[in-house]
Amino acid sequence: MKKTDLHRRIPFDMNSPFVQLYFGKDKQRLVTYNEFSQFLHDFHEEYAIEGFRRADKDGTGFISVLDFQDIMISIKSHLLTKEVQSHLIEAVQGETQSRKVSFAYFIAFNTLLNNMELVKRIYLNVTNGHRNQEVSKDEFMHSAQAMSQMTPLEIDILFHLVDVLHQTGRIVYNDLYAIAPEQYFKQITNRLAEIHAVSSPEDRGIMIQILESTYRFTLGSIAGAVGATAVYPIDLVKTRMQNQRTGSFIGELMYRNSFDCFKKVIRHEGVFGLYRGLVPQLMGVAPEKAIKLTVNDFVRDKFTDKNGNIKLYGEIISGACAGGSQVIFTNPLEIVKIRLQVAGEIAGGAKVRAWSVVKELGLFGLYKGAKACLLRDVPFSAIYFPAYAHTKASLADENGYNTPISLLVAGAIAGIPAASLVTPADVIKTRLQVVARAGQTTYNGVLDATRKIYKEEGFRAFWKGSIARVFRSSPQFGVTLLTYEVLQRVLYVDFGGTRPSGSELKVTSLGGDRAPPNPDHVGGYSVSVPIFSGIETKFGLCLPKFSVAKAT
Repeated sequence: MKKTDLHRRIPFDMNSPFVQLYFGKDKQRLVTYNEFSQFLHDFHEEYAIEGFRRADKDGTGFISVLDFQDIMISIKSHLLTKEVQSHLIEAVQGETQSRKVSFAYFIAFNTLLNNMELVKRIYLNVTNGHRNQEVSKDEFMHSAQAMSQMTPLEIDILFHLVDVLHQTGRIVYNDLYAIAPEQYFKQITNRLAEIHAVSSPEDRGIMIQILESTYRFTLGSIAGAVGATAVYPIDLVKTRMQNQRTGSFIGELMYRNSFDCFKKVIRHEGVFGLYRGLVPQLMGVAPEKAIKLTVNDFVRDKFTDKNGNIKLYGEIISGACAGGSQVIFTNPLEIVKIRLQVAGEIAGGAKVRAWSVVKELGLFGLYKGAKACLLRDVPFSAIYFPAYAHTKASLADENGYNTPISLLVAGAIAGIPAASLVTPADVIKTRLQVVARAGQTTYNGVLDATRKIYKEEGFRAFWKGSIARVFRSSPQFGVTLLTYEVLQRVLYVDFGGTRPSGSELKVTSLGGDRAPPNPDHVGGYSVSVPIFSGIETKFGLCLPKFSVAKAT
């Protein structure tokens, strides 16, 4: 320890009562490994106090702001994020209202930085697990006093640090990352990344980024295919119910209700009749899901502030943009699917194939009903994505983690209002895209279809198939998003980038079979890394990068 630069700048008394208590007055007492580990931890704190004593030459219980800065950067640098370090003097001067720092403030400042995990728990206790809710000092103080683990001075310092960094007067969960010493994990991650020859996402080669995009497209297409296949029979029933006309020809209705339609399809067309048009549906799922998710995430980033928060209107606009962008793939896909789905209604009719429908329609014909498709998909996504995000957050556990069941439920619940409220647009789109048979009304555009449907069949006609649509869209999106997130966990490949939020539950096992409930809580690792970081500082060693990574 005496060989370090730190000791030369801030000498530590090796004959102090602190050292004697651990090793005996003559320093001959043998200690166990665990005792020595405890010594290193306590030595870290004692060194800071020793630094304060040496800076307080007159014994007043105060040191200058510059001395405080020197002690913190020299001894406690591992507790300082870059943001806190760059605003250290500003933060202290604003809080102490003088050029002096008291011992009480010094201890409280260090205690706060040492206990940021506790701060996070208190915040989540105030917000009932929600991470985007703003919390005032009074609300935080009340919760902290109930838990009896933080002092008023520590809370004052916390809110002043947040105010200096972000000038809000309140805190949200992301504010704590600007203060918490997360660089421990970043240091280890960077060293591991160097071994794997993969650095930050910005520095990755173009091939790595292409592979990552291909990987995500693949998982998205698989998830979409699973979701579409699971509910496709319901979708077929929905389409046939929506295409059933009541005012354009005389005769008995083919289907009394959705259940009657389901029974008749199986009776006359067999079980496989429920899957007419499935193949083109699956072929279009990959690009549709990819562009929808990509555009939604891209636009959300534009509306997200520096604290990681996004307003509701930003979520709605992001979803609307995602819904609008997908029509380029959705409309051709659905017009082919719909024509295949209703083909089985014609007794003795020739078998219709997807490719023959595409040739018959041509390029422009594939976009027939695109306006109605936009009227359906834009509001659907504008409702669905915000509803899913908030429902998923509300169903997460106290640590912000979603189980597979909660993911499925969140996706299904969000699909209910999104699917039901846009049923009129879906009915109009279906009528425009299906070939009218003899005696049936034909339509020339969205407005014409709206007028004729209302005149001939009444207002209720716009809600035909709404139940089937909800029963199709709600579980489909639940299954799709569940499948996608589970695939992210099971088939995870590290491309040096970031994983989608909420897609992982990965905890390092340090012994035993019991898995920690919180994927973000690192337990003893959170305590051990600052000790190692302090050892590296105090002993003046630059540990080999491979050695540190390997030890991890």
